[in-house]
Parts: sequence; C-alpha cells; structure tokens
Amino acid sequence: MKDTLSIPEARRVTLAAQGFGQPRPSAPGTRQLNLAMARMGTLQIDSVNVFARSHYVPLFSRLGAYDTATLDRLLFSRRPAYVESWAHVAAFIPAADWSLFQFRRDDLRARYAKPGSWFDGHRDIAEWVLAELARRGPLRPAEIDHDAKRARRGPWWDWDVVKNALEHLFLFGEVAIAGRRGFERRYALAEQVLPADVLDRPVPRAEAIRELVRRAARASGVATASDIADYWRIKDRAAVLSSLHDLVDAGELRPVTVAGWSVAGRPAQAWLHRDATLPRRIDATAILTPFDPVVWFRDRAARLFDFDYRIEIYTPAPKRRFGYYSLPVLIGDDIVGRVDLKADRASSTLLVQSAWWEHGVGADAAARLADEIRLAASWQGLSSLSVSHWGDATDDLADTLPEARRHDLTRR
Repeated sequence: MKDTLSIPEARRVTLAAQGFGQPRPSAPGTRQLNLAMARMGTLQIDSVNVFARSHYVPLFSRLGAYDTATLDRLLFSRRPAYVESWAHVAAFIPAADWSLFQFRRDDLRARYAKPGSWFDGHRDIAEWVLAELARRGPLRPAEIDHDAKRARRGPWWDWDVVKNALEHLFLFGEVAIAGRRGFERRYALAEQVLPADVLDRPVPRAEAIRELVRRAARASGVATASDIADYWRIKDRAAVLSSLHDLVDAGELRPVTVAGWSVAGRPAQAWLHRDATLPRRIDATAILTPFDPVVWFRDRAARLFDFDYRIEIYTPAPKRRFGYYSLPVLIGDDIVGRVDLKADRASSTLLVQSAWWEHGVGADAAARLADEIRLAASWQGLSSLSVSHWGDATDDLADTLPEARRHDLTRR
C-alpha cells in the first residue's frame, strides 16, 4: 500500500477495518456477531434508549436486522462470552480480555481508594457488600439496598452509599456485572462471573498497553497516535508511542501520511496496520450510533469525514441544531447526513424527529436512507413510520417513504 493516502482512501481503509467493506449477511447469527465484535473489540454502553440501546446499534449498522436476543445470550449468560469493563469508557469486552485492563483497574484504585478518599471512609459498607455477594451470589441493587437497611443497626445506610460502594468495587475489579434486567445491573464477585484462568492470568502494564495499541490500530486501519490512544482511552501517551514504535519494529505497523491530516501546520504522523486493505470502493448504507468506533472520537470523525458532531441531549431544546439524539448516516464511504430517530412503542411507530443532509450528499441518498429507516423500524418491531418537517432532508425522506405519515416538530 502507498506511503501517502488521500482522505477518501483513509476513509475506505477505516471502514473496511470496521467491517463495512463487505455485504451484510442474509441471516446474521452468533458467528456473525462474534466476527463483528472481533473487528471492533468492544461495544460502548450508554443509557439513552430513544431508538435502541447504543450497544445494539453498531451490530445493526454492520450486519442489518439481527436478533438482539442472540446478542443478549452472548452478553448476559451465566458465563458470558463478553463482560462489562471500563474499556472505552463503560463497554462490553470479550471475557478473555479482562486481564488486559487490570492496569486501568489498578490506576482507578490508586485514584479512588487512596487515604482520605470517599471509598477509604466507607470500607465498612464495601466489605459488607462483598460479604453479601459471596454469601448470596449475584444481586440487583434493590436487593442489596433492602437487606442493608434491615441489617444495619442504628441509622440506615443511605442507598447512595451502597450504590457508590458497588460502583467503586466494579471499577477496581473486585465486582463484575452478571447480566442486567432491563438496564439494571446485577452485581457479583468477579470470580462468580469470570473463569479462573482469566482471573489468574495477569498481564503486565506495558504488555497490556502494547496489545491494546495493536488492537486499536487493527480496528482503525489507519490512525494517528491520538486516534489509537482514544480507542481505549489510554492517557499514557509515552506508553502509546513506545508501543507504536515496538509494533513498527515488529512489522505490524507502518508509518504513513494522510494528505490533509496535520498538527500545528505540519503533516500528522499516522500508522497503517499490516492487515489493512484499501478497497476500490465502499458501498455501505448504515445509521450509526454516536458511540460507534467510526465516529466516537470526534476529532477523527472531523478529519475523516469533515463531520462536526455533538450530542445535543443536554442542550436546551430551543438551542438544539439537529435534534435530541441525532444519528450519523453513512452512505458509500462518507457520512452524508444525520437523522434523529425515536421508537414510539405505544403507537408502534418509528418517528423521524429530524433529518439533515451534509455536504457531498448523492442523488440516491434519500432512497437509500429510506430503505435503512424501513429496516430499522422492522428490526425494532415497529409497524409504521412518521416523518417530521424539521430538517432539510425530511421532505426528501417523505417523498421516498410514501407509507409514512407526517408530523409537526420544530424542536425536541
């Protein structure tokens, strides 16, 4: 592959590395889910559930309409294939990768359990919670809260104290997540969730960071050091750069330049993974979650797609520019729009709250996005569609979705 890539070439390398360079399978099942997960390495978790839980969407973007119950079995079985960890923030990772993040748990313990910290002042409740989990097995927070109030003599422990203790223990790796009911976590001792051979296989810090850098580079295709560090939110830049140099020496990465990528007016150094491919074209159509690896690092999204993105859920409604939770729209090898979707379960309707085009939108974009919206509605078990009047793409969508009704929405 060339030593200098254009931005469109870098986009195609990236999208191919993320699984968008191949047709969607006709009937995606466990094998396809595992392959997609192997490419990404992680699924970020987010509590917003306007259209669908965020961890479900990247797999829909790549595979199409799959059965989410199949993914749930992988994530939430008694000995799951994937577990929750603080990876790229809160995320699912392969259970076998648990030890790769021990250095992060050690850092979090050093930060949050030092003398004088909140945790240091509440070790009694933390020890009681651990004893309850050891005695009773995985528990929902409400079950722990109820028994804490009964067991405590004198003033009750406040629920926030119980919950904070659980969250600290999760960050430190003493507690793991043994599935969820809805979005409510079930907490357990780590050994109640993870096999002994995973827990008993410590990975030294430098080795773990090098492996995570390797995986981030492979998942990115071509990337700067900042892109690679952000994939796992590794703040030790010196360790990231050292790992990159080691991987170059090992022949796994190659320094390249992407025309137009610069730092302080100078060409930015980028690295190309040896498994990266440069397809002649990418012909994807996908609606992305804001927490998809393709766009989750906003600086990278701006460099690759000239796409300026921010989540507006915390922006007051009158000041929102694009909508409450707009989702990037990928068509071909570019992000050409954004669409704010809401699953209205009561009326079994997928609402297009707003829709907007970006630069470079093609003549077939409306028809392709309309087909993807139909597929999204079917995947979510919704029987009808409705398109608002807010956004410069809504009329185009309404014209290509004759079955959809229109509704008024100026701001949400």
